[in-house]
Amino acid sequence: MSGAQESPSFRLGYVPGVTPTKWVRTWTERLPDVPLELVTVEPADAQRAIRDGEVDAALLRLPVDRAALSAIPLYTETTVVVVPKDHDVTAVEEVAPADLDGYVVLHPLDDILEWETLPGRPAIERPATTADAIELVAAGIGVLLVPQSLARLHHRRDLTYRPVADAPQSTVALSWLEGRTTDLMEEFIGIARGRTVNSSRGRTPTPPAGQPKQPASGRAGSGSGRRQGSKPTKPRRRK
Repeated sequence: MSGAQESPSFRLGYVPGVTPTKWVRTWTERLPDVPLELVTVEPADAQRAIRDGEVDAALLRLPVDRAALSAIPLYTETTVVVVPKDHDVTAVEEVAPADLDGYVVLHPLDDILEWETLPGRPAIERPATTADAIELVAAGIGVLLVPQSLARLHHRRDLTYRPVADAPQSTVALSWLEGRTTDLMEEFIGIARGRTVNSSRGRTPTPPAGQPKQPASGRAGSGSGRRQGSKPTKPRRRK
């Protein structure tokens, strides 16, 4: 039919390293009739994709332009140092920034960590991307500081990583266009915040087939409505 409306859908962008699997699974369970489309977006392009309507929302790293976008922080990532498996750093469970003073610390142009002063010795040239920096770490050129999710994303058998104490951290947030909180957006906000299906902001759950709906009075069926264990009320005699 020419006048038929398209089924609703929800487009969710996400930056590399962020794993939306658990939220997508919950969405599919609660809203099986509404497709959720995942769109990979580069960190530098994520906010523009929201503003231009290419995605309904995005899982990205803070900060965002609060004048144009709403954002809910979801979790903070651990910062790690990526090194070759035979590197001296692997002798300890956790590294302090001062422990890297004797090493070249790579600082890619797409670095998302906000350093006041980058530890270690600077490389002669900054690599263009985190992926390029990983290659240089594998070649023994230097070490790399990144959120743990990016270390996992760029995992190699010849590399490992250690947590870095007292280092800048990255916060992953759910962001969408300011003033455009649609019903589907509200649904995803509830899922990301861990609201249950019975939450007042979630959809009203549909009773399973064959299960009677609860009457508005709160009484199940046509029973007396007396609470279990309460004493019956004696009828009063008229004077």
